[in-house]
Amino acid sequence: MSVRIVALGNEKDRLLEDGQHQSSLLWTYLGRSAGVHDRRDNVLLSSAPHTTFPAFTEYQACVFGDVRVVVHDCPSWDLFDNDWYSSRNVVGQADIIVIKYSINDKPAFQEVKETYTPMIKRLLNQCTVPIIIAAVGARQNDEGPPCTCPLCTSDKGGCVPTCEGLQLSKELGATYLELHTLNDFYAGKYFGGVLEYFIVQCLNQKSSEKNKKKKSRKPNGPNPPRLEQPAKLPTVKTEDSSYSCDFLRLLGSSQCADVTFCSEGLGGELARAHKVVLCSASPVFLLLLGVEAGAAGEGSCSPSAVKAALNLFSVSDSITGFPTDPTTRGRHPGDLPTQVFVKDPLLCLCLSETLQFVYSGASQWNELEKSIRKRLKSVHEIEELLGKVRFLLGYEKGSTEQAPLRHSTCNSTPLGHLFNSPVLTDVIFNVQGVLMPAHRAVLAARCEVMAAMFNGNYAEANSCVVPIHSVSKDTFLSFLEYIYTDTCCPASVSQATALLVCAEMYQVPRLQHICEVCIITHLQCMPSRELASTNLSVVNLLRKAKFHNAVQLSAWLLHFIASNYLIFSQKPDFLDLAEDERDFVEKHRWPSSRYVQELAEFRQHVQVRRLRCTVM
Repeated sequence: MSVRIVALGNEKDRLLEDGQHQSSLLWTYLGRSAGVHDRRDNVLLSSAPHTTFPAFTEYQACVFGDVRVVVHDCPSWDLFDNDWYSSRNVVGQADIIVIKYSINDKPAFQEVKETYTPMIKRLLNQCTVPIIIAAVGARQNDEGPPCTCPLCTSDKGGCVPTCEGLQLSKELGATYLELHTLNDFYAGKYFGGVLEYFIVQCLNQKSSEKNKKKKSRKPNGPNPPRLEQPAKLPTVKTEDSSYSCDFLRLLGSSQCADVTFCSEGLGGELARAHKVVLCSASPVFLLLLGVEAGAAGEGSCSPSAVKAALNLFSVSDSITGFPTDPTTRGRHPGDLPTQVFVKDPLLCLCLSETLQFVYSGASQWNELEKSIRKRLKSVHEIEELLGKVRFLLGYEKGSTEQAPLRHSTCNSTPLGHLFNSPVLTDVIFNVQGVLMPAHRAVLAARCEVMAAMFNGNYAEANSCVVPIHSVSKDTFLSFLEYIYTDTCCPASVSQATALLVCAEMYQVPRLQHICEVCIITHLQCMPSRELASTNLSVVNLLRKAKFHNAVQLSAWLLHFIASNYLIFSQKPDFLDLAEDERDFVEKHRWPSSRYVQELAEFRQHVQVRRLRCTVM
């Protein structure tokens, strides 16, 4: 493929001293760079007068590897005018036109502007050819560096002002460049960059036209079959998190409650709560309930904080019934609920709203403020109570955000620190000989099966150690991690499948759907070569998905097998598909059987044509 460039005009400075030589712009560009990006590519540059068009000198160079650039350079407008018919043919065949002039030769510029510009406009009236106007040289009447500002008024005398060059480029729809000297920067990078841009555009246009011509040709034989896109795989939906709602439901049911809030003055029961939730949200309750702060992931309280906590609450021993000093109480929970007396009347009045805020994750401060404003009318009392709630939850003074937030889905939160921790534990699971501590309140809030197990007439309700069967220790630990943190991230398809079975066993649908998404993600990330060589049986995975009621996963796996028909049809377990499953796969297979048949016929036709060509 070649590109024709026509260069018109003389860019040499008429004010050069005798003996000084100045190369032409195009020759300088082709000699310096010629669009070569690799040193291994050779630039083939040659120059010779054109025999057919004597007014032009022809340059040829190979640029961009294998693109041939042919330059017809006419340095004299007189020669261009004298051989008008030949010049017109050359300009008509041009892909790019470069008009050059010296910035210090104003008479020659005026002649170009008044005489030759209308001629070029008439020639290009029927076609769109990119034009570059290059003003070469530094203005001789400037004391400082050359000014390129269009509004500059320093161009006087025999120099061509920038504004006139811009006006000429506007008339021709051209790109205007000022090249102060023909060095590597101006000739190679500045001018060369613009010229190479137009060369690339020209090559793209020619390639497009060539492709259109190829498409318009009628093929001699049958067209190759068209492969349709595979059907879109069904999406698997996952429910939104119900983490906060689960704990609010636990607060309302009072199941597994081990804390009773009472009014110190009236002595009546105000609410029931759970130590594990209170201690995960409040450093004050860590102190009151005798839990070591470091064990629960909290820092130790200062003496002033201890005093402030004692002004809000007092804790009664569950056996003797007498108030005790929270700094000297035992750290192991008793069998009977611990009584916490609320000393502050405002907190006693709004205890229900405060507990709901704590159980919802301690993140909806605006909702807490609205509910308190409905209960209290005095602005002073409202601000006082909100300040006590901030202290209770460990907020910084004046802040409405915890650092860190409680109940977030991250193991670094206090509730996450209580995962697999002996702190406040009241049940231990024995899985394959490994003991895993847990908290009945958290399990009952997050899992309905365990809530029924700990609340009914089952042996687990009164047992401290609960054996777990049919689940591996790693799988059950991942299950407990989801219960505590609302997140899980199985590392493989086998781990996600085992966790899916455990989630179905304990009726946790959201975890089951998360495992389905993990399995799908792992399968989609496997390349075709790995799918063909892996020992993982997708057909067996489909069996497990159907057996454990993973409806979304089983539907997706059927489409996945159909979309990768050429891979799975070669595996031995493909024959284990049920009759209805195989019918579905055959119906939705990709590529389709019709395409495979058409491809075989097309290949046979091509092979016959090759044999004929060999004989000829």
